[in-house]
Amino acid sequence: MTQMPGERKHEVVYQRLLGEIQNVLQPHDPLPSERELTSRYEVSRATIREAMRRLEEEGWVYRQQGSGTYVADPATIAKSLALTSFTEDMQARRLTPGSKLLSWQRVPASAEVARDLGLSPGTPVVHLERLRLADGSPMCVEQVWIVASVLDGVDEARFGGSLYETLAARGASPHHADQVIGATVTDPEQSALLGVPPFSPALRVTRVTFDASGRAVERGESVYRADRYHYRITVTRRTT
Repeated sequence: MTQMPGERKHEVVYQRLLGEIQNVLQPHDPLPSERELTSRYEVSRATIREAMRRLEEEGWVYRQQGSGTYVADPATIAKSLALTSFTEDMQARRLTPGSKLLSWQRVPASAEVARDLGLSPGTPVVHLERLRLADGSPMCVEQVWIVASVLDGVDEARFGGSLYETLAARGASPHHADQVIGATVTDPEQSALLGVPPFSPALRVTRVTFDASGRAVERGESVYRADRYHYRITVTRRTT
């Protein structure tokens, strides 16, 4: 395989496969096997696997156990369990992230929000509600609660982009999160915002995000369109 000086082999394979996916192959077309790709590019299987791992992480392909690897449908956005923001997820899939701020207010923390953020009930928090967009298309309705002191002096315009970038700039960089994913349906207000019929299938994601010190910095509740968004989970069988 012809390789640019200093360029990693798996990066070359990744770029060439990505070019085929974007310009030649169609959604759900099968990709060649690891053995075929190893022969084609004259590289090791480890190199092929690294390139395929990146394509899968970024949502370009999906695997079917015992069958092979296939081109993903770009109409469906696959989210891994890595701690990434909505903005990062969309950018990784070559989509333009967007956000419409629906409400922004300083409120006393409810018992539930206070519990999750490690606060006393009634402590001031900032409550945001946003409509998140991908290439201008509505993807999810998001509610977020953040300790008010973390956002002191932050201008409203900052909430049109990545909230994680804003938190990092305020010394509250997200490090890990506890997350619960469940099935739900959209209520009439959510349906109107997302452009789907009332009571459409949706994913409800509740997340409490912590910084590196273990301090809770964000509580979020998001309702995603189930026809455009799904979670990809890698599990490993435990041996005894």
